[in-house]
Amino acid sequence: MSQQSIVRSNGVDLATRLDGEPGRPWMVLSNGLASTMACWDLQIPMLTRTHRVLRYDTRGHGDSAAFAGPTSLAELGRDVLGLMDHFGIARADVIGLSMGGMTLLGLAIAHGARLGRVICCDARADAPPPFVANWDTRIAAVRDGGMAAIVDITIERWFTPAFAAREPAAIEAAAAMIQATDPDGYIACAGALKQLDYRRSLGAIRAPTLFVCGAQDLAAAPAVMRDMVGATPGSVYAEVDPGAHVCNVENPERFDAVVGAWLATTADAA
Repeated sequence: MSQQSIVRSNGVDLATRLDGEPGRPWMVLSNGLASTMACWDLQIPMLTRTHRVLRYDTRGHGDSAAFAGPTSLAELGRDVLGLMDHFGIARADVIGLSMGGMTLLGLAIAHGARLGRVICCDARADAPPPFVANWDTRIAAVRDGGMAAIVDITIERWFTPAFAAREPAAIEAAAAMIQATDPDGYIACAGALKQLDYRRSLGAIRAPTLFVCGAQDLAAAPAVMRDMVGATPGSVYAEVDPGAHVCNVENPERFDAVVGAWLATTADAA
């Protein structure tokens, strides 16, 4: 059972979709920068076996409203809380990829009572100088040449060369998704990532947490995510190999196996 709607949350209109049977525990999915809720399509069959799933397009992405001006990861987190309030979700398990993972880490730190279990995929918790410089470069490229200017470099980060060569249709779809992103939305969200500063607060997370990383991810490398595990009480690390930054699309079988097994073993904690 699917339901699509535009929901006003935290002052912005967000495109949402519900999948799965009503009455099941809630799962909220959050997408990465320059992507949409479609990035979770391959996971929906697995997740809806046990959950009612809410996914949405981040502000300035997909069918959600464009917006002008800066934003922050805290603001993106308030968007999620507003959606949960709208749908009457007191508490939900959550999965976030890249920027979505960072958004949900912020919620786990500041609003832990609203979250059951947290799955953070291919994300990081701090913003060292090279990370900030990377976003400065991309922001400048988008300002000068629009989203087309960063399609190739983004695809190179998202997927391994072997996958790109083997699955041209998937690469074409990802490129179209990137190029369709509102440039102002991209710039604002990239600016939010430059302010990332959750590493020192990971010890405050009390929800059961799984960190998932693509073995070939260069954007949020395995070593970075293992460090986050060391700073987060009781958390677990799992790797998707092969897989780069968008490992749930590149290797959905391994991703689903890792996530499904962890959800099953932590069901009592939920």
